[in-house]
Amino acid sequence: MDSRMGRFRIPSSLDFVLLVGLALILIPRAQAWSKEGHALTCQIAQSLLEQEAAEAVANLLPHNVNGDLSALCTWPDQIRHWYKYRWTSSLHFIDTPDGACNYDYERDCHDLHGVGGMCVAGAIQNFTLQLLHYREGTADRRCKESNSKIFVWDREIILTALKDYYDKDLDSLMEAITGNITDGIWADDVPSWGKCDDLLPCLNQYASESVKIACKWGYKGVKSGDTLADEYFNSRMPIVMKRIAQGGVRLAMILNSVFGDSGEGFAAAT
Repeated sequence: MDSRMGRFRIPSSLDFVLLVGLALILIPRAQAWSKEGHALTCQIAQSLLEQEAAEAVANLLPHNVNGDLSALCTWPDQIRHWYKYRWTSSLHFIDTPDGACNYDYERDCHDLHGVGGMCVAGAIQNFTLQLLHYREGTADRRCKESNSKIFVWDREIILTALKDYYDKDLDSLMEAITGNITDGIWADDVPSWGKCDDLLPCLNQYASESVKIACKWGYKGVKSGDTLADEYFNSRMPIVMKRIAQGGVRLAMILNSVFGDSGEGFAAAT
């Protein structure tokens, strides 16, 4: 996130909506989800994969992670300072104009040089196509092993929740989130989260959601330089947890669509 109020860099609320090794060679100029947020998103997604998609993901992952997608979900952040990956910086976020509370693909999806499609929405669409090629046998069969929002939203709210409510146990937080997905407060909404027939309009929807949340909650009642109180953390925490859950559901939806039995994929990616 740009330090100026009113400028939103949106980490993918799908913040790893594609298989890490092929799809997310993304280096953020601003903080994305913390390692905990990335891990939770990928754990949720992997738990929702259908059999064929789960097998495809396992085949793409390097052997050393033992089939655990979440083990690689912080990799893009780890390599973000590598010189050869600097060009991918813009692929990690969407940068809307100052004060804008809406998202427009043509206006907002580009890099600093104005090259279109160079944002996270464009990257997801492009790499989904690569995963479809994998299904058809034309892409690498296994990825190589080496292959903002304000910082408070990215990391501190998650760490505060872990400390105050889950005894610093990430598994307990994961259990709480998945419980709300399966039979808790979000259960009725989950089917709509995972509904997508045409990828690019769906990505535009996800980006628009993030911009509106940033406007309404990220900066609501906050001025530059303010010290945030418990009320801010407690009122925003459910929103952060819901976005992690949505990211996991949507990642699973994409992978299931690409690798599932139907093989139909997405209209926008084909």
